Amino acid sequence: MNKVVLVTGANSGIGLALCERLLSDDAEGLQLCLACRNMQRAHAARSALLASHPSAQVALLQMDTSSISSVIAASQEVKLRYNRVDYLYLNAGIMPNPHFDMKAFFKGLFSSNIITMFATGEGILTQKDCLTHDGLQSVFATNLFGHFLLIRELEPVLCYAGRTSQLVWTSSSNAHRSAFNVEDIQHQRGTQPYSSSKYACDLLSLALNTHYNKQGLSSSVICPGFVMTSLTYSILPSFPAFLWTLLMPLFWLIRIFTNTFTLTPYNGTEALFWLFKQKPESLDPQAKYHSLTSGLGNNYTEPRKMDVDLATSEALYEKLLQLENDVRKKLKEKQKESQHVMHHGSFA
Repeated sequence: MNKVVLVTGANSGIGLALCERLLSDDAEGLQLCLACRNMQRAHAARSALLASHPSAQVALLQMDTSSISSVIAASQEVKLRYNRVDYLYLNAGIMPNPHFDMKAFFKGLFSSNIITMFATGEGILTQKDCLTHDGLQSVFATNLFGHFLLIRELEPVLCYAGRTSQLVWTSSSNAHRSAFNVEDIQHQRGTQPYSSSKYACDLLSLALNTHYNKQGLSSSVICPGFVMTSLTYSILPSFPAFLWTLLMPLFWLIRIFTNTFTLTPYNGTEALFWLFKQKPESLDPQAKYHSLTSGLGNNYTEPRKMDVDLATSEALYEKLLQLENDVRKKLKEKQKESQHVMHHGSFA
């Protein structure tokens, strides 16, 4: 029976590269669903995948993880299409309005901190967040809460009797405990919402294993390494193209000294693809699985202990449940209001 694989943020970068690798491995044995916000790009991604795998089953799903109503509508569509989901890759993510500290960057180029600086963005990146139309912090909603709500909505097809299903989060080396505050899970008072949201993904994965393992659902976290994607390029939106060209040889040189510079989306998917081949019971819920590339270009996966603890993960989980309850109430109130307006409008 074909495995159903749903990938969020699948129209470019890591998500699209993962879809290509999965189909190259077993195009006949998969039902692949690309969940994307931009449907024009989604159709282009689907066409590219079918060009190299004409017999593959590749479906599209419109979903914006920053929007509560979009996630709920997409979830309903998934439950209509499939009676189960075997793999859910939680990959969609944003880093809006990044502020790049050019002075710190050039200082770091000539310091012993150069590899850490490139690999994690530490010391050179801050972001300005904004609110979604649901009133949530945009990075938190897109990277974490929308995915949490998706999992909650898809429980009937993820927790499928007699089968195991896997959740796989695309986290980051930029996921730092220091950026996260359990009393401010949306990171309203900080300047590192991306780092906070990715650390929260690490915590949530641990909590999900605590609550769902007995129902046949497991959760894992990966780090793709330093990859050149649209997210990377957006960090320096005014950076001239020729400077990126000049920096690339430096990146390849650095890779001789560190295995975290995966550089290409294909290499960055190594841990995602590796997890597809593993049995859930063999995985460590407190490990982050890193995509790594040797100086000679060989890809491999290595588990590394996450800086997480059960108490904080449980506290986050409880706060997310409460927030879910609140947003569902607000959504029902909005629906009632709109129905009321429509009802009265029909008698006007």
